[in-house]
Amino acid sequence: MTTELMAEPRSVTVSTMAGAKEVFRQRSMRQALYDAGKVVMSDVLVNLHGDAHRNRRRLENRLFRRETLVHYERDLFPGVVEQTLAPHVAAGRAELVSLGHELMMNLAALNAGVDRAEGTAEETHRLYGYMMKFIEGATMAHATLDRDQLSAEIAAALEAFDAEFLRPSVARRSVALAAAERGELAEEEVPRDVLTILLRNEDNLELTDDIVLREIAFFLLAGAHTSATAFTRTIHHIFEWIREHPEDSTRVADDRLFVQRCVLETVRLNPSSPIAVRRALDEVTLQDGTVLRPGDMVTIDLVAINRDPEIYGANAEEFDPHRDLAEGTTTYGLSFGHGMHACIGQELATGVLVDDADEADRQFGLVATGVQAMFDRGVRPDPDRPPEMDSRTARPYWSHYPVVFASGDARAS
Repeated sequence: MTTELMAEPRSVTVSTMAGAKEVFRQRSMRQALYDAGKVVMSDVLVNLHGDAHRNRRRLENRLFRRETLVHYERDLFPGVVEQTLAPHVAAGRAELVSLGHELMMNLAALNAGVDRAEGTAEETHRLYGYMMKFIEGATMAHATLDRDQLSAEIAAALEAFDAEFLRPSVARRSVALAAAERGELAEEEVPRDVLTILLRNEDNLELTDDIVLREIAFFLLAGAHTSATAFTRTIHHIFEWIREHPEDSTRVADDRLFVQRCVLETVRLNPSSPIAVRRALDEVTLQDGTVLRPGDMVTIDLVAINRDPEIYGANAEEFDPHRDLAEGTTTYGLSFGHGMHACIGQELATGVLVDDADEADRQFGLVATGVQAMFDRGVRPDPDRPPEMDSRTARPYWSHYPVVFASGDARAS
């Protein structure tokens, strides 16, 4: 038997911080986590490589500059929070998983460029349904359902989303861009979102309508899903922490920096995906001597790395928002990736942790803003309905997490 026939692709697991960062930086290692979910993830930013990735990210990075992120956090998100939470607080109860996705979807839609012309609860519900189906596509590698059936459902959802939401949003931006080109509309009046950037550069980037559709669906699902998951998990961790450390109960309302630390500690313990996956395009020799051939797969165990006691202390497996870290250690581990594919929306979601900055200069992140708003409204676990884990995926997600509000009628239907 020839050597070529024997050399089948193999899988290697990396579970150290240094080893993971080395793999993340390798330009001959391509993103491979979303290969199973190509129906929605094909040709989107996170799946691109080389020049295609660099060119599209360079454009989309414009939306994630500090002034834009501060605009979202201080000008847009407070109103979104109030509008989204108000009916749940009035009812006295909520289900955190769906509420978190609804809350984060409302902002993700602004960032992505998805308009809701009707402005009704029914329209938002339809958009929410599409988004949740797109999320199933992005996480298909961990799905326990029939993948062919799921792919067909996602394709149908994409088509319906395109007709109801994306095409009208494209039409509105095309009109605005044409008016700006003629000098009839000031530049600051042109929408600041991903869709507008793509439309302005679709010829340069050779973007087809299908690619634009998937890219916007990706920004909608990524912006909402990862933040919503962190939102629910952070509230859960805070419930447990306060039960064991009642001295911190007032800090949730009075100290947003404490809440931000709770978010970052939650993200460290529970990365949005427990693994990252890369596929070798060329032969690569790692520093430990491992030789990777083209086609070989590398799985990065983010959970093990983020809970390494040599980096995060003897209690690395536990939630501790007061964790003392060595200088240069990221509070969130490798949950946002590293290198060329580091999460583009990291600072939007979790802010920038600066202990000694003036309050006016701090960016706390949208998740901390949403979490604190819940505790401001007296959120607590529902004493009659315990939370449940999601059995439809191998990922550790909550399927239902009932809560009540101290300021509302906990027995309302």
